[in-house]
Amino acid sequence: MAHVVIIGASTGGLPAAYEIKELLGKNHEVTVISNTDTFHFVPSNPWVAVGWRGRKDTSFKLKTYLDKKKINLIVQAARELRPDDNQVVLANDEVVQYDYLVIATGPKLAFEEVAGLGPDGHTESICTLEHAETAYGKWQQFVEDPGPIVVGAAPFASCFGPAYEFAFIMDTDLRRRKIRNKVPMTFVTSEPYIGHLGLGGVGDSKGLLESEMRNHDIKWITNAKITKAEAGKVFVDEVNDKGEVIKQHELPNKYAMILPAFKGVDAVNAVGEDLVNPRGFVKVDEFQRNPKWKNIFSVGVCIAIPPVEPTPVPTGAPKTGYMIESMVEAVKFNIKHDIMGYAPEHRATWNAICLADMGDTGAAFVAMPQIPPRNTAWMKKGKWVHLAKVAFEKYFIRKMKSGNSEPLYEKYILKALGVEKLRESDKPK
Repeated sequence: MAHVVIIGASTGGLPAAYEIKELLGKNHEVTVISNTDTFHFVPSNPWVAVGWRGRKDTSFKLKTYLDKKKINLIVQAARELRPDDNQVVLANDEVVQYDYLVIATGPKLAFEEVAGLGPDGHTESICTLEHAETAYGKWQQFVEDPGPIVVGAAPFASCFGPAYEFAFIMDTDLRRRKIRNKVPMTFVTSEPYIGHLGLGGVGDSKGLLESEMRNHDIKWITNAKITKAEAGKVFVDEVNDKGEVIKQHELPNKYAMILPAFKGVDAVNAVGEDLVNPRGFVKVDEFQRNPKWKNIFSVGVCIAIPPVEPTPVPTGAPKTGYMIESMVEAVKFNIKHDIMGYAPEHRATWNAICLADMGDTGAAFVAMPQIPPRNTAWMKKGKWVHLAKVAFEKYFIRKMKSGNSEPLYEKYILKALGVEKLRESDKPK
């Protein structure tokens, strides 16, 4: 009997637990280690931060649903990994032995890289449910006494979509309250241009998003290196293509939300360069395995993917839902093959598909593959994207409660977007 241990229970870890357990069956054991007893649908956080959603809408307790699938749950943070001994040491000093380890921790939020950044400093975050709830508390105060807003992403950020979403969602909420005229808004991003998205642009993302920001009276600063945040102020160095500072901005605000850079979590990062890159992200081969420890796999935001291209201010490559789903598919089959004594042969399709809500409309991005040149690259806008993301949120949460392991993105989202079928050579086998 093999014991598969999964660290993390979010949009990578929880599907991995369900799918691995279903594929391996009752003769093998699956254990989830999570630092929280609750699943939360992270893409809903921009809505939570303006009060359009609440904890009860986007979260549920893990144990009830994992118990139904005969999956073990340990609610503890992982403190240390001992890959040579196949062990995970928990915060309470308990040692968990594994045959296969799947690292799905998500990122560490590197607020410390910019002085004054984050909920413990002078800006809000929508990276976690707790941060989004705090941001909503500040939002309620803000709408009573509105003023300038700064929203955007710090150097080394890799997940730009939520920053764009939140800008447009705040804009919509302010218009509904009929106070948008009292709120100058500035979007500040490390991207070299609006719509870069850490992907080198997708289709006409630059033109479309610039047009939308003009239409919504949102100013922007690109090639922006946020240097510090103080009470009521965000400081920005704007650089040229050579990375030289060409202008310095001091942006007053009554509300600021800045997405931080991501790093690997401490327990994983501490293992060192055989497991992680200099930012602490897990190194994986084409089969989602670590090159040194072949029984360690990784999925989701915590894996190492090189930037799509060099940029004057450092940016990372995003890991979107469809990409994560395909990583999980590859991992479950490769673990089964290893148990059976076969060589791995399943590869993830690192394609990017994103449904970005924009308040009362939305934009869909498709980049296949993620790194150019691409077979497919387009984006489309419309109210249907907003409605599709609302429906997707409800369906994904329902799927996680049911333990349904069908590939949601490939079965529903690609079809709904009218994207051509992936080439057979691109699919996990």
